[in-house]
Amino acid sequence: MSDDSSESGDRSNDEADGAPAADRPDSPAETRRNTPGGGVAPGANAIVSSVPEEFGLVQAWWGDGKGKTTAALGMAFRATGHGYRVHLLQFLKGGADSVEDVRGEYNAIEALSGISYENTGHYGWNRLMDGSDDDEHAAKATAAFERTRELVAAAGEADLSKPLPPEGGPEDGVNMLVLDEILYAVEMDLVDEADVLDLLESKPADLELVLTGGHEEPTFLLDAADLVTEVRKVKHPFDEGTRARKGTEY
Repeated sequence: MSDDSSESGDRSNDEADGAPAADRPDSPAETRRNTPGGGVAPGANAIVSSVPEEFGLVQAWWGDGKGKTTAALGMAFRATGHGYRVHLLQFLKGGADSVEDVRGEYNAIEALSGISYENTGHYGWNRLMDGSDDDEHAAKATAAFERTRELVAAAGEADLSKPLPPEGGPEDGVNMLVLDEILYAVEMDLVDEADVLDLLESKPADLELVLTGGHEEPTFLLDAADLVTEVRKVKHPFDEGTRARKGTEY
């Protein structure tokens, strides 16, 4: 008797909700329908050149914590996996004497099509009296920014509404351009803030532009950028004397 009453009560509640149990928001079927892929676990697919549907934002990643370049590279590899053309331009990636003359990200990039890189920096850091030449740092930063202008202009001349060839050079156009450590170059007065703002104004609407670096908040970008993220240090092994580690820092 109690079982029949319970079933009758459940049916009444379903009818009162105005929807079958399978369609109610708290049902397993509805939950699956509201998840990415309809509840089907994603897997790896072949990479096919394609066109981003919603690219065109400006991102800025800054702060005193580890992870700015790492986050940018993660997005770069993700975009490449969707068949979008990506280029990484590094302004000041020199590093300390504990860093070897090879970087894991370069090896990974070389193994993939659709993503490329170039490094315009050299050993050491500007103004740190580490034996590197500050004038050379300045010259390389200037050259890097001129190269950036060329790549942004090339993207503007390319037809970004069509898939870009993965093996083509960045001069043929890219969907995402990562300017790694450019905000450090601005912070060190090697690149002018006004020039960066002019660059953002000149970029094609469909080009995703990612800027990283700097420990000081890039307030000049707050109105021009669509995403500004501070990577804040809570604790870092460098403070205890741990040097850059292969596979994590380079």
